[in-house]
Amino acid sequence: MNWWGKLVGGAFGFMLGGPLGAVLGAALGHKFDSGLGSIMSDETLGVGATERVQTAFFTATFSIMGFLAKSDGRVSEDEIQVARQIMDRMQLAPEQKKAAMLLFNQGKQDDFPFEDVLEQFRVECARRTNLVQMFLEIMIATAMADGVLHADEKKILYQVSDHLHYPRKFFDRLLSMVHGQQHYAGSSQGQRTVTLDDAYAVVGVDKSATDAEVKKAYRRLMSQHHPDKLVSKGLPEEMITLAKEKTQEIRAAYEDIKKSRGMR
Repeated sequence: MNWWGKLVGGAFGFMLGGPLGAVLGAALGHKFDSGLGSIMSDETLGVGATERVQTAFFTATFSIMGFLAKSDGRVSEDEIQVARQIMDRMQLAPEQKKAAMLLFNQGKQDDFPFEDVLEQFRVECARRTNLVQMFLEIMIATAMADGVLHADEKKILYQVSDHLHYPRKFFDRLLSMVHGQQHYAGSSQGQRTVTLDDAYAVVGVDKSATDAEVKKAYRRLMSQHHPDKLVSKGLPEEMITLAKEKTQEIRAAYEDIKKSRGMR
């Protein structure tokens, strides 16, 4: 039985607990201990760890998404639409989509335990850097949903990355990368025209980079976003489509760079 099956089967204590569990319980109409408890123990490394991480990822993704959407003073229709689009792209079952929207609404509440939720998510993810990066990319895409990264949104994004111990210099690179990826995603729908600058941003290198550096950066990104690797680290199986889309955009950007440089 996967993480969702155990969740709906009532195994809340085994699956999560802590602040994340409290948020999830509030969304689903259940109540359980909000203390960190066993989350901080070696039990995190035992049987069920991957399923707990999957539950934590799902819960943190949609609740923090709601918190971030509200950070500029109002939740725009664009931001709500992005949340729904991600749910559609994940091909969530109706009950999962309902849970995701309830979590989104939990994140908009004035008493949402933002810092506690992030701290538990960091603990659950342990050293799964690629998983944290995927989470941050989703948050950035949410913030940029209306085409503008507002100052309040950027402030919250920095707080999120800092809480997750993700270095600022790498996070700034993520901002550029996600911006470029959105252009590639939009171009496939006829909404935007991509540029070579977008391609370099997606691959995460400057135009001055050597061919070898470009190839190395591309291979690193493809490895970081490999769907099977991310799922093994704790990405919910339902989010594998998002990872596949990321690799397609990275590959498209790399091909554009290769073509412009005459690389083989």
